[in-house]
Formats: sequence, structure tokens, C-alpha cells
Amino acid sequence: MTAHPSLSQIERYAAGDPELDEPGVWAIEVHLEDCADCRARLAGSTTGASRAVIDQVALVLDREIATAAVPVGRSRPWSVLRHRWFVGTLLPWLAMTGTVLACAAVLGALWVGTPSLVLLIAPLAPLPGVAVAWHRRADPAWELIAATPASGLTMLLRRTAAVLAFVIPVLAVVGAGTGMSLALMLLPCLAFTAATLLLGTLVGVRHAAIGLVTVWTLAVVAPSLVAARLPVLLSAQSAPSWALATVVLTIMALLRANGFRRLSHHG
Repeated sequence: MTAHPSLSQIERYAAGDPELDEPGVWAIEVHLEDCADCRARLAGSTTGASRAVIDQVALVLDREIATAAVPVGRSRPWSVLRHRWFVGTLLPWLAMTGTVLACAAVLGALWVGTPSLVLLIAPLAPLPGVAVAWHRRADPAWELIAATPASGLTMLLRRTAAVLAFVIPVLAVVGAGTGMSLALMLLPCLAFTAATLLLGTLVGVRHAAIGLVTVWTLAVVAPSLVAARLPVLLSAQSAPSWALATVVLTIMALLRANGFRRLSHHG
């Protein structure tokens, strides 16, 4: 928000008006961080009871800060990076993904004559991690994060990048022993990730991931195993199509960036 919010908007914000939508509330909060004049107007819009509560909280905080121990040292850059990009609740899902890919490689080596299981499930590899990257049941700090202006697309992309940073090397290592094209391992994986983010603006990231996993399993994986051959979708000639689909889906997801402001409604 570049223009100052009106006095009416500030009064509605101070009163917690439920009619204010989330983007409007976040815009006001971001503006208040940098505008002392509007903060003063906000202070004048509060009721006497609210100011009394604020004064009481300020006294308690001052007392706690005065008695608290002085922090030792400063946060290291790697610590900031870990807290911003890594979510501990992703660990079980990433471990499961790595285990499934390893098992698929072993089964593919044992079952001679069957299509590459690693190639068949490669598009789905990042989806479990992406599904829980932004979900109320998977993140203990979900409600706290969902209420901040920094939530939404930026945080989801950050966590999705962390998932891909794990999945892509594992997929490359596991797929190296299959003799299949590395492009066909990675491009469908990226395309499905972009498709999940795009559909996530409409139905929620978790529901989008579950839907894509179900459709791909029923329409591609199961028929390929029954017919004992890879589908045309995963032929060598399909790599350019997957690359084009990845670019188009990514652009569409970014154009739908406003849809990520209400991810909390889908969580």
C-alpha cells in the first residue's frame, strides 16, 4: 500500500472489523510498519479500554525484558537460512520420498521386463513434501505464520524450493542406475510441482497434490504396469513438451499469486 489508509479504514482495523479482507488488513499492517503518522492515527482510534490493556502489556513486557538474561552472541547466517527455508515437519515426508524412490529402483532391477518404476513415479516425487509445506496439520506454527503479511506465495515457494533441493538430487542419483533420460526424470517432476502450486490457488495445495497423485496413478502408472511398457507421455520425444508445460504452468501460478493470500482458507 503506497497511499495512506483512510481514517475509516484505520478505525475499522483498530476495531477488528470482520468485513476487512485479508489483503486489505495485510496492506494496512505493512504500511503501519513504515508510517509513524498512521501509527499515531491508529493510536487515536483505539478505545480507552484498549489503551489500558496495551499499557498493562507494555509494563509486563518491560519488566520481563529487564529481568531476562542478555543473549549471548548473534545468530549465524546458516541459522537464519535454516529457520527460513527448512521446516522440521518436512523431514518424515522427505525420508518417505527417498525410501520410495530407492525401493522403486530396487524393484525395477529385480522385475526384468517391467517399465521403469522410478520414471513412472518421478513426477509425483515432490508432491508429498509440497502438500505438507503449507498445511495447518503439518506445521505447529501454522496459525501464527498464516496471520503475518509474509505468509502466502513467498513462504510456499521457499518451502517448495527446500523440497525440490532434496528430491531432485535423490531422483538424479536413483535414476542414474536405470539408464533412463535424466531430463525425463526431472522435467515431469518440475511440471507437476508447478501444477500443484497453480491448482493450490483454487482448491488448496494439499488437495491439489492428492488429486494429481490419484489421476497420474490411475491414468498412467497402473495402465503402464499392466501393459508392461512406458506410456507415450514418458517417451524420449516428450521431453520438450514437459519443459514447455513446466514454463507455462510456472508462469500461470505466478499470475495467480493473489490466490495464495487466502491459502489459510484451504488449510
